[in-house]
Amino acid sequence: MCGQVMTEEEVVQAVLRDRVFYESSQGGVTISGGEPLQQAAFAAAVLARCKQAGIRTTLDTAAVGQWEHLAPLLPSTDLVLLDIKHVDDKKHRQATGADCRAILGNVERLLQTDSEVCIRVPVIPGFNDSQEDMRLIAETVRRLIPPSRRGANGKPRVIFELLRFHKLAADKYLALGMRYRAAHLEPPPEEKLAALRQVVASYGFGVLS
Repeated sequence: MCGQVMTEEEVVQAVLRDRVFYESSQGGVTISGGEPLQQAAFAAAVLARCKQAGIRTTLDTAAVGQWEHLAPLLPSTDLVLLDIKHVDDKKHRQATGADCRAILGNVERLLQTDSEVCIRVPVIPGFNDSQEDMRLIAETVRRLIPPSRRGANGKPRVIFELLRFHKLAADKYLALGMRYRAAHLEPPPEEKLAALRQVVASYGFGVLS
C-alpha cells in the first residue's frame, strides 16, 4: 500500500499549509484519483472546506458513478476536468470493461449546469487515435451541449484538451501484480495530435495545445 489514510480535517490542514503558493501562482487544489466519485462524500467535504477558505478548486473525474454523487460536488468546484475516453459503447466496454452510456448521461447533465468544464481525451494508439474516433467524440459532446452553453455565434463554451498517451502507470500495474496491457504502445507523435486537435476545433470547440 502506498500513501496514507487521512481524515477530511488532515487533508484540509495540509492544503492550507500551502496557501501562499496558491496565491502566488493563481493555482489551487485538484481532487483527482482514481475516481473521486468513489469517495464522493469525502471529496465534497474537502472541496467545500477549500472553497470556504478562498482556494480555487478543480475536480478531475471520468463521471463514472451516479449523478447523485457528482452533483453535490459541483457547488464547491471552480473547474471540472472531465475525462472522456470514447463515446462508442462497444469500444469503451472492450477497453475499460464499463458501459459508457451512463457516463454520457452524467456528461449531459453536467453540461446543463453552470460549471466550467474542460473535456480531456487521453489519445491512446489503436483505441481512439483516428480522426473518425475524434470526430465521433466531438460530435457527441456538441450534441449534448444545451443552448445555454453556446455563445452568440453558436459555438460551444467548452474547451478540449487532448492528452498524449504515456506509460507512467506501468510500474503501478507491476506493483499490483497485474499485466499492463498497454506495454507495447508508444506515445503518438505531435503531428498526429495536431491533426486531431484540428478535427475537434472544426466543431467550434476551443482546444488547448
